Amino acid sequence: MPVTRGFTGKRRDAGARSDRLPPGQYDTGPGWPTLTAEVTPHLVPEEWTMSVDGLVETPRSWSWREIHALPGSSYFGDIHCVTTWSKFDTTFAGVSVDTLLEAAGPLPEAAYVMAHSTTGYTTNLPIADVTGGKAWVVWEYDGKPLPVEHGGPVRLLVPHLYFWKSAKWVTRLELMARDRPGFWEQNGYHDRGDPWLEQRYQGDP
Repeated sequence: MPVTRGFTGKRRDAGARSDRLPPGQYDTGPGWPTLTAEVTPHLVPEEWTMSVDGLVETPRSWSWREIHALPGSSYFGDIHCVTTWSKFDTTFAGVSVDTLLEAAGPLPEAAYVMAHSTTGYTTNLPIADVTGGKAWVVWEYDGKPLPVEHGGPVRLLVPHLYFWKSAKWVTRLELMARDRPGFWEQNGYHDRGDPWLEQRYQGDP
């Protein structure tokens, strides 16, 4: 299973951790704060499906069993929440979004993705931020099933952006020609959310 470290570069020692904190962030240590805009759903993995549709050649859908049969991919690296915590050296496993999009065949005009969750939560992303080994659909954290409070059984993982872009309980990726704001983006959050640029709210650089 290929392991990707994302955009954090070579592994560094603990003394260099401050270099890995984007501006305005703190190291949350071993904890993992739980922050959710919605009520935590009760999902049965065997009934869960993942779809890719919109501007694609062939809309695709995978069951729990089918998505686990795809080539696996893992991420090791850091994650950052807009509420100012960062967590170092996380490990997630699932499937690369590249694999899902390759199966569906994005049309040339597809430039953005809307991630949909079973709760109705949405978040928008440029397609460039979820391709090229930058994003995953994951069901394991630290070698164990992803806890439901953190988006289990399956969440989107886009670790180079603030974590609200990594939609919990994801069930659908919709490819679009034009950008359209998701839940938090409609409520004043930045369209992209780069933690190194502190893109927290609309109007930030």
